Amino acid sequence: MEMIFAGLLDSISPASLMFLLVGVAVGVLIGAIPGINGPMAIALFIPITYYMTPLTAIGFLVGLNKGAFFGGAVSAVLLRTPGTPEAAATSWDGYPLTQQGKGEKALRMALYSSVAGDIISTFVLILIAAPLAAVALFMGPSEIFALISLALTVIAGIGTTSICRGLIAAGFGIAAGLIGTEPVTALPRMTFDVYQLGSGLSLIPVAIGLLAFSEILLQLERFTVKGDSEHSANVFSSKLEDRLVSFKEFFSKLKTLLRGSLIGIGVGAMPGLGAPVASFMSYDQAMKRSKNKNEFGKGSLEGIAASESANSSVVASSLIPLFVLGIPGNLAAAMLMGAFMIHGMQPGPLLFKENAQLMYGIYGSLVLASLFLLLIGRFGLRLFCKAVDIPAMVLYPIVIFTCIMGAYLGKSSMFDVGVMLTFGFIGYFMRKFDYSYVAFLIGFILAPEWERALQQVVIISENNTFMFFQRPVAMVLMAVTFFVIGRTFWVSINDSRRKKAEQAMSAEQAKNG
Repeated sequence: MEMIFAGLLDSISPASLMFLLVGVAVGVLIGAIPGINGPMAIALFIPITYYMTPLTAIGFLVGLNKGAFFGGAVSAVLLRTPGTPEAAATSWDGYPLTQQGKGEKALRMALYSSVAGDIISTFVLILIAAPLAAVALFMGPSEIFALISLALTVIAGIGTTSICRGLIAAGFGIAAGLIGTEPVTALPRMTFDVYQLGSGLSLIPVAIGLLAFSEILLQLERFTVKGDSEHSANVFSSKLEDRLVSFKEFFSKLKTLLRGSLIGIGVGAMPGLGAPVASFMSYDQAMKRSKNKNEFGKGSLEGIAASESANSSVVASSLIPLFVLGIPGNLAAAMLMGAFMIHGMQPGPLLFKENAQLMYGIYGSLVLASLFLLLIGRFGLRLFCKAVDIPAMVLYPIVIFTCIMGAYLGKSSMFDVGVMLTFGFIGYFMRKFDYSYVAFLIGFILAPEWERALQQVVIISENNTFMFFQRPVAMVLMAVTFFVIGRTFWVSINDSRRKKAEQAMSAEQAKNG
């Protein structure tokens, strides 16, 4: 108890509080810029932490990461340009709300959901870090492959009225994700002698092209036809109910928030999966379990709550394997591991024994970072909204410039700008012909890890055909995957039959009437 109180007192020292607040604020600004995410921010600012105390340094970097996760939602909601990949699902319902004049309301829901998921995950980290890390340790290649297979199947139907079109889009996404160097033989694959494709297509330009640039093309088409280019691209309602999230609205999404947080905690504790997987899985589960399925993709607060609670809960839960086992759960955790080592600490089983006071100080900083995020987000909402309340023909060139800059910043490569423009036109035609660009993007994100896990299983099992039947968890996940596939097609067939019956009945009534 003495160590706990000493660590918590260290976390509220003036220097720790100041750097924590600055870290969260800078993180929000960085996250809102497409192409720059939390791990990038940590990498950029690690040299500054050389002259800080260990607690101040780790708190500052954790604040950066937490702020960046919410910052990604700001541009996703207001511009449909996700600042970070995990904010892509947030844009599906956030941007339609902005088009309805409820952009501030959408941002408030994103903020409250992000903070809720973050706080829940932080307390889970504090209370049950060791048991969760022990479970994650048993997730081998077989379980990872089965989990990703499940994720691909449950999300294939999002963003389209046709399951078949969703599966086709997901298949093309997987194909695009496999471009580059084959991981086992190190031979180029589908590169067509273009050396820039040797390392594969980067996620940021592909995501910006599919989500943001394709939307700009559609909006420019609409404004060209209607000729209302002088009107504001985003109009914000002055009604209180369109600006604020009431207690009733927030607490009605409590089940979604808890489910999203638990999904994020589970995914974050498994090294390698990352926040985008948690965000997509949570969104899919929320849509499937919702009483208002038809609202998803058209401006559902429940969709925003599902996405933001899941991706924000990954921030703290990804530290579970780092703190307990010395295994970073994602790229941001790997950056933090480097910061620990710079300050003379080795993450792992001995971390709590040798640095107990520091660890409780870090726990205190994690909780305070969540509160600072709520404070900064709450007072910055109106400013964010005002920044995009300008005429369409002024805003859209700015968004196009932001898209180009975001695509360029990742590798300082004009090739990535070309990739972004290409996928922008691909996304435009996918929207026109009702092919799910969402399923495409998910397939693209999960394909490399999915293939890597399968190859590891094949190599370890020495081409054993029954390899998945030797791992109970993998077997259960694969069984659930086949069940979901069968159930999805069965529901689709029944819906098709019901619609045909309703159309026939309507035609009969019209004939008799």
